[in-house]
Amino acid sequence: MKLVKSSPALWGFFTLVRGISSAGPVANVLNGSYTGVYSSEYGQDWFLGMPYAQQPLGDRRFRNPQSLNEAWTKARNATEYSPACVGYGSDQLWYPVGEDCLTLNVIRPAGVGANSSLPVAVWIHGGGLRQGSSRDQRYNLSFIVDHSVKIGKPFIGVSLNYRLGPWGFLYSNDVLGSGDTNVGLRDQRLALHWIQENIRSFGGDRAKVTIWGQSSGGTSVGSHMVAYGGRNDNLFRAAIQESGGILNGQPFDTTKYQPIYDNLVIATNCTDAIDRLECLRSVPYTRLNGIFNGTNNTAYNSFVQVPDGDFYRGWGSYALKTNSLNAVPLLIGSNTDEGTSMGPTGIDTEQEFYQYLTNGSAGYKLPSTTARQMLKVYPDDPSIEIAAYLGNAKTPNEGLQWRRTSTYTGDLRQHTGRRWQCQTWAANDMPAYCYRFNVHSNDVPWINGAAHFTEVAFVFNNLDGVGYHSGLPFNQTPPSYVALSNMMASMWVSFIVDGDPNSAGVNTNY
Repeated sequence: MKLVKSSPALWGFFTLVRGISSAGPVANVLNGSYTGVYSSEYGQDWFLGMPYAQQPLGDRRFRNPQSLNEAWTKARNATEYSPACVGYGSDQLWYPVGEDCLTLNVIRPAGVGANSSLPVAVWIHGGGLRQGSSRDQRYNLSFIVDHSVKIGKPFIGVSLNYRLGPWGFLYSNDVLGSGDTNVGLRDQRLALHWIQENIRSFGGDRAKVTIWGQSSGGTSVGSHMVAYGGRNDNLFRAAIQESGGILNGQPFDTTKYQPIYDNLVIATNCTDAIDRLECLRSVPYTRLNGIFNGTNNTAYNSFVQVPDGDFYRGWGSYALKTNSLNAVPLLIGSNTDEGTSMGPTGIDTEQEFYQYLTNGSAGYKLPSTTARQMLKVYPDDPSIEIAAYLGNAKTPNEGLQWRRTSTYTGDLRQHTGRRWQCQTWAANDMPAYCYRFNVHSNDVPWINGAAHFTEVAFVFNNLDGVGYHSGLPFNQTPPSYVALSNMMASMWVSFIVDGDPNSAGVNTNY
């Protein structure tokens, strides 16, 4: 799809896109009907920006999402993406944001009607639970849906927004007492319920839903597999996790959030309120957003999912040990050099590495004996470190121990959890297809190798690099890169449709 770059919110303005018809398709959902957009260029119907919940405005801010409570008789337009949910990071720079963001999008092959029964893939974006959105063009589902038609395995793609950062994961004793915890994950869960109730209207089969995410989106997928103690609510039949799993390699230290919450209460003059959380709901958006987004207020971006005894009842390690999970067929993987994207920099000596492990810089403090064991397990040896293409080279600009610390971080944050999940599925005779991606993408600095996120363009078959602002993944790459993307897209499609990524064979000439 070729876009004319004349607006920072390009994706919402379809007069700028080639191949758009004014006669849009119509879908009748439980609450009413929607008119979407027909793309003659792709032969697809797009239904964009459809609310799956009441918008979390006013008194609904910081509350669990609530189902739609209205009906309408005249068709509503579903022709533009909604604002992205408020978040903090570079992913939000290119798109309008707002609290009125709890929407989803449906991309289907044209001609599919309510009598069809196509498999459905639900994309949950990543971004550390603090940034990202379904309108991010890097996650444009048109490319992979188009590819699914080309290989004779059509499916319907759905993408969704959910509340981010402190808006979606605020935590304190007040929040815990109200029961409004992990509301960003609960947003996702309500969207899955909406899909169960309405996807048939778009030609989808609600019994053939695959949930699919990358990074914190993959961790979110894991959260739904362990939600409510691993309860099976029949919301999905399979799962895809790219560089994110049930075990996310980060500690859950809920005690650190109370002081951050208390500072927020002080900053908003809610200290003397009888109900401090209710007071926060009444703070004007611009003021609250300014506090969260302040130069010295990075602590507010630390809010993520926490064990709450309800939706998320315990650590992922416990769920894996006790099989307290909804172990559906799984496609899971990580990238060889994950640690280069999330490890520390500036560590030059083994002593500095030891201090990093023991002083809490990594987000937790290892006991001295454990830290010294880690130094032995991860020696300063280029032959076993990531970024093998560098040979014996050191990296003074990143830190002389950077390859070593990145190897440790990649295992901790990604590879160990992926292996543990695969082993758990295999031990229980559940289908698990496990991969390791080992290709350097053109939009990533060479020194970072096959870094975090680099597989996304390949999976989505985004060969033109739509939505990439710091380099095009396939620019000046050999034909094998396109062949690999075709193969990976085919494998993901095959898993979504057949439950087996190998059912399409290995032909890359699609």
